[in-house]
Amino acid sequence: MRRKVLRFDIWLCLLIAYLISIGTGKCYELIVPYSSADYNAYVAEHKVDAGVVGGIAGDEIPRAQSVEDLLKYDVFTVVSPGIEYRNRGAGYHGSHYLYALTLPSGERVAALINGDSVVSAGADIFSGDNILPVGRVVYEDLTEDTSFLDQIEYSEPLSRRDFYVDMAGNGMTMSEDSFKEAHDSFRNMVQVITVLICFPLLHMLGSKMGIFPAFYIRKKNR
Repeated sequence: MRRKVLRFDIWLCLLIAYLISIGTGKCYELIVPYSSADYNAYVAEHKVDAGVVGGIAGDEIPRAQSVEDLLKYDVFTVVSPGIEYRNRGAGYHGSHYLYALTLPSGERVAALINGDSVVSAGADIFSGDNILPVGRVVYEDLTEDTSFLDQIEYSEPLSRRDFYVDMAGNGMTMSEDSFKEAHDSFRNMVQVITVLICFPLLHMLGSKMGIFPAFYIRKKNR
């Protein structure tokens, strides 16, 4: 059984390009260093005021009991026992993670919920009632996203598939670990691009200097 081994010139150029990419990664960290202040600024930018979609729901916000109430009010909130709103199924719809929210009437609708604005009426979010953020209805045909429906309706079907409830607005922030991972992913991208650029340039330079053989050898016409 034959084993294909990369030619010496190829892996040498890859190795040199990789070492260069480590340097560009370090330069990126010096130019764009990660700081907790960046995360704090990100959180402040996505902070939602009370009373608006995605924000904390005060006493002035109607408490919806059913789908009929959701469609009747411009904005509303839902009171959920404990964390039941997170335990009835969920799924990714595009880049959003929607929960199957059970209304007091027993009806189930898909909801995008800003966890930062959930207010617990008990000792913690696991006991007593939780007042969910201010929400609004967003009309959209959820049946077009079959993968999402397969996820969120794994145990029970939704009562309505022609809309979802937006309880996030401009809110919802990723954790600091996820924020840092996003920062690091840009550094990794810079390193990958460095390798993709440096490898062919290094090999071309070596070929012109006669150190490496050319990638492609043209056959002479007889």
